[in-house]
Amino acid sequence: MDPEVSVLLHCTAWGGLLEPQVQVELSARFNRQTDPALESHIEEVWTERVTMEPWLFNGAKFRLHSFSLASTQHSCPHTPQPPCLNGGGDRDGRQCSIQKEEEGQHETKGNAESGRAQVLRHQRDQIDGVIGERQHNDKDLSSYKQREGNLRDSQTTTPGCRDQHPAVGSSAAEAQPFPQRDVGGKGEGPTPILTLRLGLTCYRDFLGTNWSQRARKLRQRAEVEYGDPLALLAQPLGVGGVLCTADRQVVLIRRSQQVAEARGLLDIPGGHPEPKAVFEGLDEEDRIRVEMLQWREEAVVRELFSSVCAEIRDEVNVPLCSLGEPILMGIALNHTSAGRPSAEFYISCSLTSTEVRELYWQGGIEAQESTEIVFLSQTEVLQLDQSTPLWSELCPSAKGAVLLYQLVLPDRENKSN
Repeated sequence: MDPEVSVLLHCTAWGGLLEPQVQVELSARFNRQTDPALESHIEEVWTERVTMEPWLFNGAKFRLHSFSLASTQHSCPHTPQPPCLNGGGDRDGRQCSIQKEEEGQHETKGNAESGRAQVLRHQRDQIDGVIGERQHNDKDLSSYKQREGNLRDSQTTTPGCRDQHPAVGSSAAEAQPFPQRDVGGKGEGPTPILTLRLGLTCYRDFLGTNWSQRARKLRQRAEVEYGDPLALLAQPLGVGGVLCTADRQVVLIRRSQQVAEARGLLDIPGGHPEPKAVFEGLDEEDRIRVEMLQWREEAVVRELFSSVCAEIRDEVNVPLCSLGEPILMGIALNHTSAGRPSAEFYISCSLTSTEVRELYWQGGIEAQESTEIVFLSQTEVLQLDQSTPLWSELCPSAKGAVLLYQLVLPDRENKSN
């Protein structure tokens, strides 16, 4: 497998997960471990970086600690059970830490096919224990997807749609790209399948840990002291979107030379869900605490799903009303930044590639972050791997999203049409 990226979680059994099938558990136990020496190092890195780039600002982010799939019958295939920092085990579900998933990925590094096969086997074992939940949800989910398909059909070339851009500065949570709907049709949604365990971190901590030259040593030290190589790392959870147009073209953008990472490489639209978006009127991000979020877990999930649509709007200049419901394909790890996680989504668009290209060149809120828009057919994306020349032009986040798209095939129902 490509050493820059690996798959932590994929949702192949369900063709991806919709918002009602995901929940979060928030706790300070899921925050990064700290000590005076590390905090001093983080402060030094931040001071040096801001001196060179005074426009930088710190911002709160969600920290991914671990996840669980709803089950009471099977345990994680790795033994012993991975540690959860101070979080303890999952009594009702099956917990998987990023640490153990990374180990499973690196065992097959260098062999793409066997690596993907192992990911599938690993996730298939996990999924065996949730077949009951899946069957319970299939009827509701089928109805939900059918309604979503009808909604997308009705959205096509909506009069005035392209002018419906939310005001600059509006939060992702406020700018809903789709109405909230009753999944089951009886006032109840399907039982959540995936639980994400989240703490809080920030951009400053990311620069001083994951992005630091000491990242490798921090991992080694954390393994010894906490039994978890990621315990001292920020691990901010990002989001990315595989955007597919009405004529079945996947959107990529070439990152500009002004961005901090992966300059000049092809990427998918993406960014980070923002804790501040969960709080209306909160100006000081450093006042946000996990305890404040624990009463707003549904809003956190909503921010996770809506933020990827807001990023597409801002980076590609596509209006929210043209976007379908985000489908969570899974989570990928970027090993160029010490295994930073990113939730990757599939989002359909009612506009054609020609229309999207025209909107892109008009310029969006974050137009300065990219210099070019590129379209690949769905077939081309499915055929991408390390043997294809274009693969080397993809940044790690795009590679992770492509791997998940190939595994999950969230739009496979449309391929026969």
